[in-house]
Amino acid sequence: MSHSQQDAKLVLEDGSIFAGRSVGFESSSSGEVVFNTGMVGYPETFTDPSYRGQILVLTYPLIGNYGVGRYSSNGALPSSFESERMQIAGLIASQVSNQYSHWGALRGVTDWLEEEQVPALTGVDTRALTKRLREHGTMLGKIELGEEVLDFYDPNLDHLVSKVSVRERIVHGTGCKRVVLVDCGCKKSIQTELLSRGVTVIRVPWDYDFRHEDIDGVVISNGPGDPKLCAQTIEHVKYALGVGVPTLGICLGHQILALAAGADTYKLKFGHRSQNQPCIEVGTKRCYITSQNHGYAVRQESLPDGWVPWFINANDRTNEGIRHRTKPFFSVQFHPEAAPGPIDTGFLFDEFLNKL
Repeated sequence: MSHSQQDAKLVLEDGSIFAGRSVGFESSSSGEVVFNTGMVGYPETFTDPSYRGQILVLTYPLIGNYGVGRYSSNGALPSSFESERMQIAGLIASQVSNQYSHWGALRGVTDWLEEEQVPALTGVDTRALTKRLREHGTMLGKIELGEEVLDFYDPNLDHLVSKVSVRERIVHGTGCKRVVLVDCGCKKSIQTELLSRGVTVIRVPWDYDFRHEDIDGVVISNGPGDPKLCAQTIEHVKYALGVGVPTLGICLGHQILALAAGADTYKLKFGHRSQNQPCIEVGTKRCYITSQNHGYAVRQESLPDGWVPWFINANDRTNEGIRHRTKPFFSVQFHPEAAPGPIDTGFLFDEFLNKL
């Protein structure tokens, strides 16, 4: 497929403009501009529902050299896909290659962007752009082609979780232990990790009332946007905590668990998005390298009695995990399922299942 690469630009809300060339779907787009420092893992990243509404800047200079995976003969998603579609609102990269070399690839990245109708810019000074976002914080932005002028769009004011959650209750597996997976924009790998450990996974919408379900545990998934907009989820998790059901929160689920416990959350200046975030386990000298994608965090000093910090980010000292002193409730801000990234913290799924 040929790509015209017409001139385009990224406009930030502070008025700064970054020129580039269009290599994706030829349309304009607006959203929140964030950066990811990972070197690889773009199929997983682009399909992560936590990126809904965001224009993604990649700091690594080259993207696309190993292409995009193929669907299996039975129609199953490529192993590198975390959802059924590309979730980002737009892509900004220094260089995007549609030429690829990989035995499992079926198509190039720019072809994929066109199929998914996602605009992308190449030839952008991503180093200067990332430095601006680091200095001034995450900003709203818009990709504009030609003379078209868009309004800015703030996805954090939108109920993004309701757009990426499953629509109905779905049961996977036949294990003896039954776990409700509250889908707030769940990555496929979280479900895969649970199923690989022999449990029945009952995947439910973000606002599903699971109080009548016969279950042994609750997992609250990752997802996009402001956790405080998930009022129904918070109320249902409060019930789980009240009756003592073992509960694990991941990423947005970590923030939702903290809110249900009575703590507070806040928006980070530019968030953590990469596969190389160092997290220290509180009370030890052990540091784990983790995969992350989030723009909000738990305000650690707001933790109520009975709750303690579990992990701390070694770079900025923000909270990366909490747990209850005596009850089977805990959560982490990072992604123990990785995808992409290191699998150092995959043992947390085992720790959760041991509580069931």
